[in-house]
Amino acid sequence: MGPLHGLRIIELEGIGPVPMCAMLLADLGADVVRIDRREPSGLGLALERRFAVNSRNRRSVALDLKTAPGRDAALRLIDRADVLLEGFRPGVAERLGLGPQVCHARNPGLVYGRMTGFGQQGPLAQAAGHDLNYIALSGALHAIGPRGGKPVPPLNLVGDYGGGSLYLALGVLAALHERKASARGQVVDAAMVDGANSLMSIFYGLAAAGAWGGARGENLLDGGAPYYDTYEAADGKFVAVGAIEPKFFAELGQRIGLDPRFVENQNDRSLWPEMRAALAAIFMQRTRDDWCALLEGSDACFAPVLSMAEAPQHAHAKSRAAFVEIDGVVQPAPAPRFDRTVPPVPRPAPRTGEHTEEVLREAGFSAAEIEALRA
Repeated sequence: MGPLHGLRIIELEGIGPVPMCAMLLADLGADVVRIDRREPSGLGLALERRFAVNSRNRRSVALDLKTAPGRDAALRLIDRADVLLEGFRPGVAERLGLGPQVCHARNPGLVYGRMTGFGQQGPLAQAAGHDLNYIALSGALHAIGPRGGKPVPPLNLVGDYGGGSLYLALGVLAALHERKASARGQVVDAAMVDGANSLMSIFYGLAAAGAWGGARGENLLDGGAPYYDTYEAADGKFVAVGAIEPKFFAELGQRIGLDPRFVENQNDRSLWPEMRAALAAIFMQRTRDDWCALLEGSDACFAPVLSMAEAPQHAHAKSRAAFVEIDGVVQPAPAPRFDRTVPPVPRPAPRTGEHTEEVLREAGFSAAEIEALRA
């Protein structure tokens, strides 16, 4: 049934990290009910619901939160919940009459999870932004990109999902753990800029120690080291090499025929340009699949650079059932894994308002009340 079976979560519809967080919790067995607008928000992408992977595994109730009946119905659902997730700008939930003070007066044990870009307070709290803006303030964006080139957006993985969804999920679960002792809920203020800052912790430590320079593309993990980079193969496809430790780099060198002087002087930065050129020339001698046959599964820290079409077909992904097909759409399976409380196969995203009557009945609404809400 999943390790979070029995946990009741209300998600107020939004975009980006809140749906992802709700998906993570729902994948692990939580009963997530999303309160949708009658006309869902989004990024202007008219996607069929089966393609809305981050909306899988929950039920949908359609309510107009700008009306008193809609707000009151939402509050009755929140009364029965363990967790509320919202991703509005600071103050919006309060203006809707759904802020923490109101909710906690009715449900003192509620964990109120708030997701914003810049946090609930501060000079930028009310500013609009997206992933790229938040990671720009953390130092992360500055560090990503080629030497001498401009910073490169790393999809929206670092701010939205790494610094946002995962930290909101962690905060919610931490607050639920604390509630066991106090019997009280609390507000979790998850800001994507804070999460991105936290993700950069090791690099701030390295910089303070003088082991990380300010220029991008010149350091150990940003493509500056030739033994931690990608290389083009003979067929135009790419391979990834991450042989940081000397013993792993030695194995890589032995297997591909790299000049031993590079192996013996792995961290001599004066040799890095020549070492990179040598590695590039070697990898251009065979196709990506040929290199896989020689290196994959060894301690050379090697992997092919797979497209999203290729990744689900890889033998390792298949062996771990790392992807599932739901309603004809191939998508990542729930993670992480559990040996006893195995989550069920995810359900596809619901239609807007698909479960309105079902959820309202469970919450104690009478047929007359449901009909009045519909009207």
